[in-house]
Amino acid sequence: MPQIIFETLGCRLNQIESESAARFFVDARFSVSMTPPTAASEVLRDVLVCVVNTCAVTQKAEQKARREIRLLLQKCPASSVIVTGCYAQLAADKIAELAPRVAVLPGLCKDRLADVPSLLSDFIETHEIFSAEDFSALLSSTLFADTKSHSGKAEASFRLATDTFLAHSRSSLKIQDGCDSACSYCAIRIARGKSVSLPVRDVLSRIASLKAEGQNEIVFTAVNIAQYRGEYDGAYYTFADLLEKALDETSGVAFRISSMYPELVDDRFCRIVKDELVRPHFHLSVQSGSDAILAAMNRSYRADDILRSVSMLRRAKGNAFFACDIIAGFPGETDEDFSKTLELCRACGFAYVHVFPFSPRPGTRAFSMKPKVPSATVRERVRLLSDFALQSKMSYIESICGTTVRAIAENAKEGDGVFHIRAVTENFIHCKVRCTKLPVPLPGSDIRVRILNPCIDAILRGDELEAEAELVR
Repeated sequence: MPQIIFETLGCRLNQIESESAARFFVDARFSVSMTPPTAASEVLRDVLVCVVNTCAVTQKAEQKARREIRLLLQKCPASSVIVTGCYAQLAADKIAELAPRVAVLPGLCKDRLADVPSLLSDFIETHEIFSAEDFSALLSSTLFADTKSHSGKAEASFRLATDTFLAHSRSSLKIQDGCDSACSYCAIRIARGKSVSLPVRDVLSRIASLKAEGQNEIVFTAVNIAQYRGEYDGAYYTFADLLEKALDETSGVAFRISSMYPELVDDRFCRIVKDELVRPHFHLSVQSGSDAILAAMNRSYRADDILRSVSMLRRAKGNAFFACDIIAGFPGETDEDFSKTLELCRACGFAYVHVFPFSPRPGTRAFSMKPKVPSATVRERVRLLSDFALQSKMSYIESICGTTVRAIAENAKEGDGVFHIRAVTENFIHCKVRCTKLPVPLPGSDIRVRILNPCIDAILRGDELEAEAELVR
């Protein structure tokens, strides 16, 4: 059976879109792997197509994309390499120059991946020998041509959807794409276009499909979930409206919010998230704790708004897991500005901080902003924030040791007569769970676990495993 390889770089939205595109290939009877080759892998001569879904949030993300494309060209010498995603939207010509076997599909037309399997099947049937260069040329001249008239349409943004996931036990549902904000540093709004939202009835229908497939947790994902405006019977629902309706009209499935802006949080939103089926895990898009830097970033909130949001959510959900994004070294960021950011992280008790060193993105206002922060200073600020995040995560896990929480089982391995289940708890702790009695919970099962202790060495290494736990029957 012809093989297809997917490689996904960047955000959770890319993961959903890759999983969805992969499902079209599976349905067309192709063998699909979501695990790309590494530098140590053997040469894979039976791979016909590689799909690389790229990110462009930083310069490093683009560099990694180019590196992985070259690696796939080397390790899969008979393969056509399709490159899509945000980097493909911003630098299509540059990517196409990498090799004749590369076909570029701009990210705003990513939905056309759904049509590739049928074109590939026809190509195989009409050619005795598969030529990667010829297939890439065919893609570029037909399916991937005339992308400007197609890009940015709302229906295209949500075509890639699936109710079964090849690489994950927890399902995700994309409800919004694009962004109408104009943050001075962000190229993603350029790459993904204006905000579009999935209509409410479509959201509810997809929730029902996911539940029917046995999914016990659904993650709402978006570029900017605060800009969700889904049509429903002639009116437009905000995300709070949608979440409330989803809770009212479904049962037996929990909801997790992937990321959100602080201004989404108000009294009504907090009343809604008190529901036990909303996971006690909140990831806030913060970026800085300095009002001066937030203003330079053209963000729509200030430090006090962040503190207020966290405080309100804590009252609603108790000892929830709070995470945030921070940009270190934004142009003009002084030592005092950075100190305010570190103080804010401490005051909010963020148990995880996703730290980005500032990366100037062409086409954004921040690209030419001055004064630039010296690279050594940026690295030191990243280190300080990362050290804080590690200590904060360990402290949080220690604070919940001995408590019983819900979790979603991911997989299980046997060793020394004991099964060890990988699971993600409702408050987003990745656990290794001891299971000494049969039956072993299946992947995707809703289970209860007791947190035993943090995996300190693993946390310090940056591994995904964060705690040991035991199964509670």
